[in-house]
Amino acid sequence: MPSAPPPTSAPAGPTGEWTWEYEGYDPSQERLRESLCTLGNGYFATRGAAPETVAGACHYPGTYVAGCYNRLVSQVAGRQVENEDLVNLPNWLPLRFRVPSEAGAAARWITPDDAGLLEYRQTLDLRAGTLTRRMRVHLAGPRSLLVVQRRLVHMADPHLAALRTEFTPQGWSGELEVESAVDGDVTNAGVARYGALAGDHLIRMHTGAVDPATVWLRCRTSTSDIRLACAARTRVTAGRAARSRTVLSPTGAAHRVRLAVTDHETSAVEKVVALHTSRDPAISDSSLAAVDDVARAPGHAELLLSHTAAWDRLWRRADLQVPGEAGRILRLHLFHLLQTLSPHTAELDVGVPARGLHGEAYRGHVFWDELFVLPYLNLHFPEISRGLLNYRHRRLGRACRAAEDAGRTGAMYPWQSGSDGREETQTWHLNPRSGRWLPDHTRLQHHVGSAVAYNVWRYCEASGDTEYLHTKGAEMLTQIARFWCDTARYDPGTGRYRILGVVGPDEYHDAYPDAGVPGLNDNAYTNVTAAWVLRRALDLARTLPVPRRRELFDQLHLDAGELDRWEEVSRKLRVPFHAGVVSQFDGYGDLAELDWETYRKRYGDIRRLDRILEEEGDSPNRYQVSKQADVLMLGYLFSPTELADLFRLLGHPMDEAKWRATVEYYLRRTSHGSTLSGLVHGWVLARARRGDAWQHCLEALCGDVADVQGGTTAEGIHLGAMAGTLDLVQRGLAGLETRGEALRFDPAPLPELSAFGYRLRYRGHWDVGVRITADLLRIAVPASEERPVRVVFADRTVMVPPGGTHEFRLSAPPAAGVH
Repeated sequence: MPSAPPPTSAPAGPTGEWTWEYEGYDPSQERLRESLCTLGNGYFATRGAAPETVAGACHYPGTYVAGCYNRLVSQVAGRQVENEDLVNLPNWLPLRFRVPSEAGAAARWITPDDAGLLEYRQTLDLRAGTLTRRMRVHLAGPRSLLVVQRRLVHMADPHLAALRTEFTPQGWSGELEVESAVDGDVTNAGVARYGALAGDHLIRMHTGAVDPATVWLRCRTSTSDIRLACAARTRVTAGRAARSRTVLSPTGAAHRVRLAVTDHETSAVEKVVALHTSRDPAISDSSLAAVDDVARAPGHAELLLSHTAAWDRLWRRADLQVPGEAGRILRLHLFHLLQTLSPHTAELDVGVPARGLHGEAYRGHVFWDELFVLPYLNLHFPEISRGLLNYRHRRLGRACRAAEDAGRTGAMYPWQSGSDGREETQTWHLNPRSGRWLPDHTRLQHHVGSAVAYNVWRYCEASGDTEYLHTKGAEMLTQIARFWCDTARYDPGTGRYRILGVVGPDEYHDAYPDAGVPGLNDNAYTNVTAAWVLRRALDLARTLPVPRRRELFDQLHLDAGELDRWEEVSRKLRVPFHAGVVSQFDGYGDLAELDWETYRKRYGDIRRLDRILEEEGDSPNRYQVSKQADVLMLGYLFSPTELADLFRLLGHPMDEAKWRATVEYYLRRTSHGSTLSGLVHGWVLARARRGDAWQHCLEALCGDVADVQGGTTAEGIHLGAMAGTLDLVQRGLAGLETRGEALRFDPAPLPELSAFGYRLRYRGHWDVGVRITADLLRIAVPASEERPVRVVFADRTVMVPPGGTHEFRLSAPPAAGVH
C-alpha cells in the first residue's frame, strides 16, 4: 500500500459550544495550535505540543511555572543586554513510540511529520479541561497504528499532570516500543526575534529512578537559583508489557517499555507527573515533594474525575450565557484566563503575564494588562484579584526606590515587571522587518502606576474589601499619588501643571520629530488618570478611620500640606486640545497626516505601521498615527458620568459632541497594531451606540483564534485582550459599575449581541444573576443572610433582597453624561 499524504488541515470547527476541534495536520499551524491548546491550572501550564515531537521550526513544547524567572546577559549588536525571562522548564510531555519489528525501521520513532499520516485530530474540551489527540499512521503494507491521547494539567492539585495514551494496531500484531521521558535539554527559544538572546537557563541537571516505573529530574535556574524537580510515573494499564527498562542520561530520564500488542486490541500507557519548585510553600525539598506526589497520585481515571470536578466548580462561578459563535469564543477566552489565573494563583507571588503561561513572548513579563483582567475577576474571583494586587504591594518598596533614583518621591512602578519589581523593559528591541536593533523608550510609560491604583480602587469597590483599601491599598494609592504630584511641573505661563517626558499607551510615539531626547509632554491619558489617582487618594485620606489615618500619615510622613498640593495639582493638570478634540499629547495636532490609502495599497496589513516606517527610514513620530487607543482609553476606564466629572474638575467641559468628535478623530488615525485596540475601540463605540462597534468587537474576539496579528499568538495568547472581551460583555455592554455601594447599569446591547446573561459575585452575594435583552434588564439575587443589593438604573434605585428578582424595562433614556 503506498503511503498516504498528510490529511488537509482545517481550523477549529464548530463541534459544540464547549469544544474546539482541529481536523488534519498542518506543520505551519502547529505552533499556533500549541498555544491555543495549552493546558494549565494557574500554577503551571504546558503548551499543546505533540508528546512525540521535539522543539523546532514546527513544534515548541514548553512548560512554564508562574513566577519562575531567570536573568541572563547577552551580547547583541555589540552591546551587552540583560534580560529576565519566564523559564521554559524541563519537558514532561515526551512519550514516543515505534514498531521495532518493522524491517529496517527499528530506530524510527513515529511522529505526525511522517509521510504515512492517515488521520489527525485534536479536540480541546473546555468544560473538562482536557486535550484529546487522535492520530492514525500507516506503517507498511496493510498495517496501521491508531493512537489516542488525552492529557490534563490538574486543576485540583496544581502540581500534577497526566497523559493517557492508547495504542490500537490495525492489521497486525507484534511489539510496540514506548518511551516515556522527562527531558531537561530545553532552552528558551520560542520567539524567533529573540534568537540573539541567551536562552540557557537551567543548570546542575541530575536524573534518577525511584523504582522501575518512576523517574525524576532536578535542576536549578542559573542566576535566580530556583530549584526545580519533576517526577514521572509510567504504567501500562491495558495490554501487556513484554519487558521494560530505565534509561538515564545527564539531561533526561526515561522509562522504556515493549508492549505485546494484538490486532484491534487496545493497549494503554498512563503517565502521571508531579512538578515542584523551591518557591512552593509548605515543602522542605522540591525533589522529595515531586517524588512523593507522584507516588501517591491515583490513576488517570480518578485524576480525571477530580480534575473535571474542579473545572465544574470554576465554570459555575464564571457562568456566561452568550449565544452563537461569540459565546463559544468567549468560553475559550475564559478557559485560558482561568488556566493562567486560577484560585491557586491567589496563593502565589505572581502578577498578570501579558501572554499567559502559553509561550515566551514579552519574556513572561507583567505590564499593565491587569487593567483589562482584574475588572472581570473582581466580580467572580475576588480572591485572585487580591492576590495579584499583593504582587504589586510586595514590590511597592522597589517602586519607591525607582522613584528616588529618578529624583522623585512616591512610587514609580515599572512598565515591565518580573521577579523583584525592577524595570525589566529592554533598552533595545529588534525590528524583524528591517533587522535593525533600535532604542526602546517604552519604559517611560509611567501611566502603569495609575493602572495599579485603578485596580486597587475598582477591586475594593466591587468586593467591599475595606480592610485591604485601608491597609495595603492605601499605601499603594498614596505613594502613586505622591509620584504624580512630584512629577507634575507648574507652568506659570498657563497656570497649569504639566507632566513631561513620558510615553502614552499608543507606543508609536516616543519622542518629538528629530528630538534628541525621548519622551512626550502632557499625554492626555497620563494626565487625566494622574488627576483621577490624586482625587481617589484624597478621598481615601479624608475618609480613613481616624486611628488608621493617623497611623498611615505617621508611617508615610504625610501631612495636611501635602494633601493641599494634591488637591491643587488634581484640578490644574494640563489637558491639551486641538481642532476641537482632546490631543493625544501636546503638539500631536502639529504632526503630519499619513497617506493611509497609499500605505494600505503598498503593504496590505499595516497594523505594525511602526515597523514599516522604520524599515523605510522613517518614523511614526512624524505622523498623526496611533498603534492603539490612547486618548480613547479614557472612555474604556471611566463611565460617561465619571469622564465628564473628571474633565469638569480639570476645567474642561466635555459634552457628548466633543467626545464623539474625539472618538471619530482617532478612529481614523489608528492602525490597530495591538490586540487591545479592537477591544477598546469596540467598547468605546458600543458605549457611544455606534453601528460600527461590532466590527471592532469581532476583531477583539477573533484576535487569537484567527491570529489577526500575523503569527504572534503562536508565541503566547494575549491575556489582556481575552479577559477584556469577557469584561466587554460583563461591564461594557451592560454599562455595569460598582460605584457608590451599588450595582449601576446603563445597558447598550449591540444588534449582533442583544441578549446575554451572566452570574457574578458581589460582596457577600455569590451568585447574582444578570440577564439583558434588547428591552429588559433582569437582576436576581440568591437567597442568603446578606443585606439587599442596591441596584441603580437610569434615575431609579431599587433594593433587591436576597431571594428576590427585579426587572427594568430598557425604554428609559440613557444616563446623562458623555456617550
